[in-house]
Amino acid sequence: MHDDLQMMRQLEMEKCFLDGQIPCRWVPDMGYGFGFPLYNFYPPLPYLVGQLFRVIGLSFVATVKLTFALSFIASGVGMYLFAKEFFGRLGGTLSALFYIWAPYHAVDVYVRGAMNESWALIWFPFILWTSYKLMKEPEKVKNKKKVLIKERLDVWVKSKSFVWSVSLALSWFGLLTSHNLMVIIFAPVFILWLILLVIQNKSLSSFYNLVFSGVLAFGLAAFFSVPALLENKFTHVKSTLVGYYDYTAHFVSLDQLFTSRFWGYGPSVWGIEDDGMPFQIGHLHWTVSIAVFLMLVILLLRKRSNIVNYLNEKHFVLPVLLMLAVGWFTAFMAHSRSTPIWLAVGQLSYLQFPWRFLTLTTFAMSFIAGAIPTLIATNGKHNVIYRIFMAQQRLLISVLLVGILLALNWNYFKPQNGKMGKLTDEEKFTGAAWELQQTAGIYDYLPIYAEMAPNGPQKSVAEVMEGEAKLLEMVQGTEWAELKADVVSDEAIVRINIFKFPGWRVFSNKQELEVDIPDDEKWGRMYVKLGKGENKIKAKLFNTPERSVSNTVSLVAWTLLLAAIIYKKRLIRLR
Repeated sequence: MHDDLQMMRQLEMEKCFLDGQIPCRWVPDMGYGFGFPLYNFYPPLPYLVGQLFRVIGLSFVATVKLTFALSFIASGVGMYLFAKEFFGRLGGTLSALFYIWAPYHAVDVYVRGAMNESWALIWFPFILWTSYKLMKEPEKVKNKKKVLIKERLDVWVKSKSFVWSVSLALSWFGLLTSHNLMVIIFAPVFILWLILLVIQNKSLSSFYNLVFSGVLAFGLAAFFSVPALLENKFTHVKSTLVGYYDYTAHFVSLDQLFTSRFWGYGPSVWGIEDDGMPFQIGHLHWTVSIAVFLMLVILLLRKRSNIVNYLNEKHFVLPVLLMLAVGWFTAFMAHSRSTPIWLAVGQLSYLQFPWRFLTLTTFAMSFIAGAIPTLIATNGKHNVIYRIFMAQQRLLISVLLVGILLALNWNYFKPQNGKMGKLTDEEKFTGAAWELQQTAGIYDYLPIYAEMAPNGPQKSVAEVMEGEAKLLEMVQGTEWAELKADVVSDEAIVRINIFKFPGWRVFSNKQELEVDIPDDEKWGRMYVKLGKGENKIKAKLFNTPERSVSNTVSLVAWTLLLAAIIYKKRLIRLR
């Protein structure tokens, strides 16, 4: 995989748990052993879930495989639940299979090894499904002044509106803690979806429920989202927007999107001819979307005399039209012709790779595929025999489409070079493999106090730089380090071999020391001045005000959510 850090990230998450660093922010082994604010910025949800596999005793290798596999399964379940609302069970199944077996889904897992992006694909359908159910189940509390607030609250908590409000919030929490950039490109789709639902329902009665869901989702994810947004100015994150990562180098061609059958495990590079990575939408995905569009046009032309009534009766038409627009527009955004839009919306540069929009193309066109059985269904005016015949035709066509889908894409869903032999945790966490994982992606979140990345590993927790002193009993945790320094000279300067980052503080005999970074210190490590005698040194990463507030907000949100669920169960028992 391109991103071969999945086991390392899981290891670091486990070390945080064992060390009591919750939520995990600083990891000790990355950054060449000088530490790294990884989970202050890198979404933690897949690795939190992966920790459940570790708890039951699975290896790190097995944990990563199962976490990837779970992303396939959960995304299919989400798409089935979403598409079933519009196309029934058969259409929902077809959409789910198209979603799981889409070429870009294979690229994410088997080529890129993009754990977080593959997990983001889970939440797209869940967010649209839960918001749809919420808008279908508006709050039914009568608006009477004489009704006590507690009575209104009890009615709301017992209602389906509460269930779907919480479900929508949890779905958004899932996306917020799975992939930062997917939030950026999915948010406009969600807004358009809500507008469509308002048009269909001709009501804003669920407005307060949507606000509640949004506030709750923000609260649940605040522990991660707020520091990730406010503190990235303390890293070299902008270095990931230039050079290789400049989006202008990664547009794809029409051939790559629509006709090419090339499949490779190499990188995306400047110059389409040299790309070693595939960018297929999927031959069946885009051809089926065109077929659905043509079938819809024919149907709407037939119903043009009473098209409003037809749209009200066939509630799947507008969602399909919206997804057709989303699917083809996001495919356009991966092509260089969309450059004016990228220039106009500067924030898009953070995506780095325009082909990331294929996540939404895959989602939209997989949903559209489920419309095929519905569009060829009988309108109910024919006899029973005809209905049975049409049901058989829908099933036959669906099975045929799935067969073609698997035939076209089966070979994409396998590791590079077939069987590569069994990999063990020991092999992954020793020798050259370990060193590679320590240094990979070092500039992603390298603190700004380091002018350059280290060119060698951390050899000890601390070193004497000036004066005479003996350093003893040096130990290090995930976000702390301790040692004893017996200073013989009048004073000594000791370098603590950990990157400086907001929140790191150093104490000697429980008295806080001033942390300095000399002009000739290019790696951003912390220097402290010690007085003569025995010094018990402790360095620890404390929460900044932003982290403290966001942790508190999330703690309150999760506590209130748990209390509300318990309260709901109590109300149901008393009913």
